[in-house]
Amino acid sequence: MADVINLHPPLTEEDMLSLKAGDRVLITGTLITGRDAAHRRLMDLIEKGEPLPIDVAGQMIYYVGPSPAPPGAPIGSAGPTTAYRMDKYVEPLLKLGLRATIGKGFRGATVKEALKTYKAVHLHAIGGLGALLSKRIKSARIIAYEDLGPEAIYEFDVEDFPVIVANDAHGGDVYSTNVRQFSELPEFEPSWVGGQLAG
Repeated sequence: MADVINLHPPLTEEDMLSLKAGDRVLITGTLITGRDAAHRRLMDLIEKGEPLPIDVAGQMIYYVGPSPAPPGAPIGSAGPTTAYRMDKYVEPLLKLGLRATIGKGFRGATVKEALKTYKAVHLHAIGGLGALLSKRIKSARIIAYEDLGPEAIYEFDVEDFPVIVANDAHGGDVYSTNVRQFSELPEFEPSWVGGQLAG
């Protein structure tokens, strides 16, 4: 099995160019969250030429709408949202320096081309593991659009948050070239993702 790569946002172009589709990654540091409603507001500001309430340069956006925090925990279940729903919002944020998106499922052709152009990546978080993924979130706070509830923009402080490089900055696409390898659950999930989350 390939070595696990550790990423610590904020990220550089060199960080992104070093990643290849299929790489296993652990993220430690700050993630920004956002789903459909928050992205629509960000796009409105971009179209008007107005500043955003967040700085996306060098950052990662995790497509997630977390559930409320239970007693003693920073956040509730925090599983990934289907990524292609945000496809139309990706390129304007990449132009502002966003380095990575995190979600589940494939990206469209336009996004894959934009990732190549702006030297960015899309990372796959495993769907159905929201409760376990939340254990990798050490703190969470709303930083914009609190009125959107779970679709507000949060800042997560994460430690060893496990993802896979789905689309790299070179045009690599794990969904089209590595589906068979990564669908072999006895080799993949228990030996890596399951092990990371259990640790």
